Amino acid sequence: MKKILKILIIVFAVLFLSIQLYRPEQFTTAEVNDNHLTKKLNVPPDVENILKRSCYDCHSNHTTWPWYSNVAPMSWLVTDDVIRGREKMNFSEWGKLSSSKQSIRLESICEEITEGEMPLKQYLIIHRDAELSQADKDLLCNWANNELKKFENEEDKEDKD
Repeated sequence: MKKILKILIIVFAVLFLSIQLYRPEQFTTAEVNDNHLTKKLNVPPDVENILKRSCYDCHSNHTTWPWYSNVAPMSWLVTDDVIRGREKMNFSEWGKLSSSKQSIRLESICEEITEGEMPLKQYLIIHRDAELSQADKDLLCNWANNELKKFENEEDKEDKD
């Protein structure tokens, strides 16, 4: 029995070390380019602080990669979550979206946080500071709704011209 246990431990260790050889790319930058949300919309500091605390790790190019994101298989899961998050909404690439897509994204911000779908539950397990209070949700929703009204006003002006 001890011999089988030793063999299993060795096999597990070799497998664990072997999977460390595959490392998914983990892109991040501190640069705030011209397409960034804060360059395209009026984002008050309190709203930006909430976005940085609760959203940027998955929904921007400003990801802070925690230590466990360098250890497979967690690295695969975390990287996949970030890639999928950036595909759905990337605040660093906001300016590349059409006005209609920006409007849809602003609507979805309030919907997702109000329904408790964002931030993801599995993210909050380790990142307790990312949890949104009701005051945070209200602030984000009010901001998103005000920005939406600006889009609607611009569309009305264009229609009149």
